Amino acid sequence: MSKPHHIRLSHLYEDLGASIAALAADPSRVEASRRVVEAALGDGEAHYGINTGFGALKNKRIGTGELERLQRNLLLSHACGVGEPVPREITALMLKLKIHALGLGYSGISMGTFRQLLALDERGLVPVVPSRGSVGASGDLAPLAHLSLPLIGRGKVWRDDGGWEPAAGALDRAGLKPVSLAAKDGLALINGTQLMAGYGAWVLNRVLTLLKNADLLAAMSLEALQGSARPFDERIQTIRPHPGQADTAANVRRLLADSEILESHRHCGKVQDPYCLRCVPQVHGASRDALAYASGVVETEVNSVTDNPLVFDNGDIVSGGNFHGQTLALALDHAAVALAELASISERRTYLLLAGHDGLPTLLMRDTGVNSGFMIPQYTAAALVSENKVLCHPASVDSIPTSLGQEDHVSMGSVSALKLRQVFDNVEQVLAIELLTAAQALDYRQPLKPGRGVLLAHQRVRRDIRHTEEDYEVGDDIQRCRDLLAGGDLAAVVQSELGEML
Repeated sequence: MSKPHHIRLSHLYEDLGASIAALAADPSRVEASRRVVEAALGDGEAHYGINTGFGALKNKRIGTGELERLQRNLLLSHACGVGEPVPREITALMLKLKIHALGLGYSGISMGTFRQLLALDERGLVPVVPSRGSVGASGDLAPLAHLSLPLIGRGKVWRDDGGWEPAAGALDRAGLKPVSLAAKDGLALINGTQLMAGYGAWVLNRVLTLLKNADLLAAMSLEALQGSARPFDERIQTIRPHPGQADTAANVRRLLADSEILESHRHCGKVQDPYCLRCVPQVHGASRDALAYASGVVETEVNSVTDNPLVFDNGDIVSGGNFHGQTLALALDHAAVALAELASISERRTYLLLAGHDGLPTLLMRDTGVNSGFMIPQYTAAALVSENKVLCHPASVDSIPTSLGQEDHVSMGSVSALKLRQVFDNVEQVLAIELLTAAQALDYRQPLKPGRGVLLAHQRVRRDIRHTEEDYEVGDDIQRCRDLLAGGDLAAVVQSELGEML
């Protein structure tokens, strides 16, 4: 029996691809757990969710002839999510995470249903999943029910044009027939934390690039504002040895190396910069450490078994609470706060860039009055930062009983997950605005050159976005800046010459 493939967030898609390929080639762990379920069906005992009802109906015994209907009804009754769909890329990730979790061999799913999941993934059939309806305990029941409906020819799947269609027709075109669910299948499919974990994994995988971008933008703004590099001195970080603080300071030192701008004002007499420049290691570093904690939690989760009951090699079938999302709820709330602070300090740097300090034109255009310059992008950044403050209220402090009180404490981790994605999107937009304004400000420091890393980033921006001295429709350039950040292009061009950033 092959060893389960470990999923790393830093190599999320590669590792999941390897795991699924291995499971398709050798599903022996799935087969072994299924044999335990089939043996239990013949022992005459009641086994939760296998030959009983669910939740508050746990004491209702179900006859052998009704077991397939029981599992089918479980999907149909729980597929009651509402709201806009989960983004397609996250739903595709949820499907892969569900396959990986079932493949660990503690769920007892039938091989027919498991192979149908593999077929959906292989053919790129991505279910449409409403985003609201989970309370983050007993698993993400409603979202995972919608994720599973196409297995039986129900529900909807995404089309390539961004719309969706009934799953039955898509299955038929793909040469697939709906499966008949066996005992335990429905429960194995809908119990689990794949909505919460999917959102968390998607965001925290992208955070790896976002953190580098945040440090790079801080260095660009520091140069444009003729700030001091002294707060990034390694000795300062050594005597307050938080890992994230040291990494941020090291990144900025490398980016500022060989700066003509910094050298030109080394003896200018300015004593201290505002906190949004001087405390970058401490603020970015704190977010780095918090996000590292959240990433560790999510990485553990995606390598865990989170359904119920659990099937063990010795024949035991044990009910427990691994579906409860409290661990994720707390971590994702923490991650949202950490991300929001990166936007908060970024917006303060943008504000400084517009304020006319150290020879920069006010609002970053020479002829203001008739031109508003870059006044309003800062409004947008401020609006997003304030929205994040609302979104960062922790969902994990809430609970509301469900299932007639049987499920009397729930995590609300699904709400944490949805909020985290929105906070992440807002942070990327705020950083894009800082990139646009920092690039404009650096133009005014020519012919002096910034540090090598900052120079490379500035040149990359100017390949796509021109300097301007007149008002224009700035929204398109904000989007171009976001594309440079989100796609990793900006960090990549710097790292191609300076080496990997921390």
